[in-house]
Amino acid sequence: MNKHILLKKIILKVLIMMAALIVILPLCVLLSTALKSDREIASGFVSLMPEKLLWGNIPKAMGMGDWPRYFFNSTLITVITVVCSLLINSSAGFAFARLPFKGKNVLFYCAMTGMMLPMQIIMLPVFLQIKEFPLLGGNNLFGQGGIGLINNYWGIILPLIAHPFGVFMSRQYYINFPKELDEAAKLDGCSMLSMYVRVYLPLSKSLFATLGLLKTVDTWNQYTWPLLVTNTKEMQTLQLALNAFKGENAIQWNYLMAATIVIIFPVLVLFIFLQKYFVQGIVSTGMKD
Repeated sequence: MNKHILLKKIILKVLIMMAALIVILPLCVLLSTALKSDREIASGFVSLMPEKLLWGNIPKAMGMGDWPRYFFNSTLITVITVVCSLLINSSAGFAFARLPFKGKNVLFYCAMTGMMLPMQIIMLPVFLQIKEFPLLGGNNLFGQGGIGLINNYWGIILPLIAHPFGVFMSRQYYINFPKELDEAAKLDGCSMLSMYVRVYLPLSKSLFATLGLLKTVDTWNQYTWPLLVTNTKEMQTLQLALNAFKGENAIQWNYLMAATIVIIFPVLVLFIFLQKYFVQGIVSTGMKD
């Protein structure tokens, strides 16, 4: 029996190590390519260890373009999107979990159908809504005559704020709290809004860490949507700025990978600091309804 358990543990550890290797290997290739010379990359010889570590490739890559502006754009868009998303998704999830009203389940399931629709399907109608936004970008009251929110920060942010997955996670998180908590809050004179703000928000650290991290990664890595609604270099995000290393005849792989390392570093640091809360949030939202 003990040999059986020991064998299972060994197999489990081997599988975990293999999974970790699959995740780490692309990062090693990324770092290795970033530190290679143009000649070594052009040779076609594949090696994880460069002939010479060219750490200067990173500052050189950052000198090719207005990267402070690109970082500002991505940071501003990500921060506003994440903050608004946490407030909207958590309040909607709280309503579905704690507020009694007719048609709640039907409305919730209708909202969840949005999880089945990829962004590519709804991208065109959303783009038209952004372009025909009334009274902005030269548009009249009927959304005609101008460009609306095209080439505008809010044109990127608004479609990314609310998402059915965030509402679902918030609902699953708040539904696990005992009813006695609501009753105690009502005895203290709390309205539903006051209960949400004063009772549930302080208890939502793990939920916010989980949703915030997922939303940060999603927004930070957005490529297609910012590409559609921006048309100037001043509005470019980090992902769009990587196109600067792609020429007509060749791609500067070392500088492209060096810039990519700099781009993923903030998200990696954020995950390290929020890892504990992230795991707690996944566990708590996975509890049974």
